Amino acid sequence: MMIMTTEPTTKNSNLFCGEKLAVIVTAAGSSSRMKSSIKKEYLPLEGGTVLSTAVKAFLKTIDVDFLVITHPAGQIEDAKNALFCDVELNKLLMTSPVKLMFVEGSDTRQKSIFNAMCVLAGENIYGNALPAGGFSTDGECSPSRGYERPDYVLIHDGARPFIDSQTILNTLEATIKYKAAVPALTPTDTQKMVDQEGFIQEHLERSRMAAVQTPQGFDFEKLLDAHNKAALDEKEYTDDTEIYGKYAGKVKIVQSSSENIKITYPKDYKNKESAMQEIRVGSGYDLHRLVEGRKLVIGGITLPFDKGEEGHSDGDALLHAVTDSLLGASGLGDIGSYFPPEEAKWKDADSKELLRKVWQDVKNAGWSIGNIDCVIKLEKPKFLPYRKDVIASIAGILECQEEKVFVKAKTGEKLGDVGEERAIEAWVNCLLIRK
Repeated sequence: MMIMTTEPTTKNSNLFCGEKLAVIVTAAGSSSRMKSSIKKEYLPLEGGTVLSTAVKAFLKTIDVDFLVITHPAGQIEDAKNALFCDVELNKLLMTSPVKLMFVEGSDTRQKSIFNAMCVLAGENIYGNALPAGGFSTDGECSPSRGYERPDYVLIHDGARPFIDSQTILNTLEATIKYKAAVPALTPTDTQKMVDQEGFIQEHLERSRMAAVQTPQGFDFEKLLDAHNKAALDEKEYTDDTEIYGKYAGKVKIVQSSSENIKITYPKDYKNKESAMQEIRVGSGYDLHRLVEGRKLVIGGITLPFDKGEEGHSDGDALLHAVTDSLLGASGLGDIGSYFPPEEAKWKDADSKELLRKVWQDVKNAGWSIGNIDCVIKLEKPKFLPYRKDVIASIAGILECQEEKVFVKAKTGEKLGDVGEERAIEAWVNCLLIRK
């Protein structure tokens, strides 16, 4: 088990060598308190869903050997869609050796976790195992296929998407050292024990109270044995630390983060989502005359043609419109104030470098790209053969995925300056996000 993070590493990192780690992410509940037609783990978040965001935190932080997603009965396709709709997560899965499984849950959290533990133990052919990448089924998980049990397991709520790397690392290190660990916070409110009639029975010492969260980490074999015993005692347990504490031993508390909230009610999702990010839209437009003796540059790519854009710089109308859209969305100005045409130093300037300078300022202000949508209007030459190159060029300058940039082309239908090959126009809309 190797640490894969640029976050501050924990002490005694040699403890992580050689063991196999499983992560169970629970998403088998009904989400009844959300009062939403969409199950809370499947709600959109950060380019994916609540579920995929929770899973990404682990794959970005540590090497995971086994990943199990629990889901309600009959909802395996919904669970897969909620996971694989996330482009970033798909890339993490494709480059990871993780064994991915979807396991049907039950009517209680305890039973759902027990199902997942049995699948990981190879004792119950219950889940659908997927190979690394998770895009095609590969039979079932069973000892006959050379299945190895994990040494440790982290169990995390699929409705806790805001888990941070340090909490994961703290929990994992304590799990390996103490065999069981859970992140927790000291309650901010004074705690009281009440009787059945609603009267205060005992005044509790707040400093000794702990509001536990997830991931909860355990020695796999010890927790499996505890679950086997708990399944026979006819008591329903609220979490795995209670089961482990009764049948296996003590659980170590580690510091958690107040950001690691569980989405339970609509306000949890709405408040966190709105607090997480600011969204702004910007638009840009540019028009350049086409003249002989100049290169035709569109999006940083030179197209073969007998005319090019007239301008103080290289005349790249598309990049100028992209630049103005970013400046407008971020409120930092416009291209004319950034690069005044009367200044000689911008004569024949490379528009790619101008856009890079602006993007650096926009990025320094805390913004990231949501998406860029571009339209160019050009009679000749045909733009389609160069579209992929132009998209790659813009995405490279803006340091974003190509999926976030799109460029469409229109002609002037032989009407007006564009239609008569005397001009090129460009319109750009952009979405910026600031957390």
